[in-house]
Amino acid sequence: MGSLKGFDIDVPRWDQSTFIGRLKHFFNITDCRTVLLPDSRLDEAKALVESCRAGSVPPGTTVEQLHYAKKLYDSAFHPDTGDRMNLIGRMSFQVPGGMAITGFMLQFYRTVPAVVFWQWVNQSFNALVNYTNRNAASPITPKQIGVAYVTATSTALATAVGLNLYTKKAPPLVARWVPFAAVAAANCVNIPMMRQQEILNGIAVTDEDGNTLGHSRKAAVKGITQVVISRVTMAAPGMIILPIVMQRLEKYRFIQKITFLHGPLQVMMVGVFLIFMVPAACSLFPQSCSMAVSKLEPELRESIISQYGGRVSYVYFNKGL
Repeated sequence: MGSLKGFDIDVPRWDQSTFIGRLKHFFNITDCRTVLLPDSRLDEAKALVESCRAGSVPPGTTVEQLHYAKKLYDSAFHPDTGDRMNLIGRMSFQVPGGMAITGFMLQFYRTVPAVVFWQWVNQSFNALVNYTNRNAASPITPKQIGVAYVTATSTALATAVGLNLYTKKAPPLVARWVPFAAVAAANCVNIPMMRQQEILNGIAVTDEDGNTLGHSRKAAVKGITQVVISRVTMAAPGMIILPIVMQRLEKYRFIQKITFLHGPLQVMMVGVFLIFMVPAACSLFPQSCSMAVSKLEPELRESIISQYGGRVSYVYFNKGL
């Protein structure tokens, strides 16, 4: 207990200013084994984290127990509100959820009804993930959620069905890449639409001590753009490389005989990609995004300068995931 006096549980275990540091952090909190834990265990972890923040660590608690509690807390509770996130929307569910949906999207790409169904399932999953990982300081109404969901799903379906029809005469491999084109196009719509309040009204920005300085639309656009890039990167290797692998494998007679296993095989291979790509994509940009005061909106910039002079040169904000 003596060694834990003054222990700051919110100081990152790894350097968040480097890609490798962020990668270790996200490998830790996107561990899909945490989704198997009951809510009671997660609530215990939250209670331990909060007691540590209050400076009253229970006697006999080890540093390892505190680190594990923080891992569970970060994987299951929203960074802005502290509320427990729904299971399917957590980043730790991205591997099991993503591997199943992506595997079937890659398997059932030939017929329009199958394309429509799996793109709809994927966009429903994405909408829930985007809503769960939004910057919760910017509230969104049920109507806006509905409009965002319908718009993103329509974009995915239009892209997938349009390209599916367009690629009928194209080489077989091109048709296999249609699901990725649809996913990428939908991400470019789904995430900004789901987080439109941030774009319209700005995202809360703070100084390095966490004091709120105002709201910035430019900061919101920067954060959301980074999230879109991360999400497309997360899906890209599996959805681009796997079709090439499957096309090669399907030339072998023994693979041709086990067509019923093609779907499960692709699910498993997507899982291998996602185990590495979910943390890698989340690590591309720092979670706490920064922006120079000189690049903010004129009115916010003038407000910060009049209040703090030249003492604040950068603002910080949670970009979401």
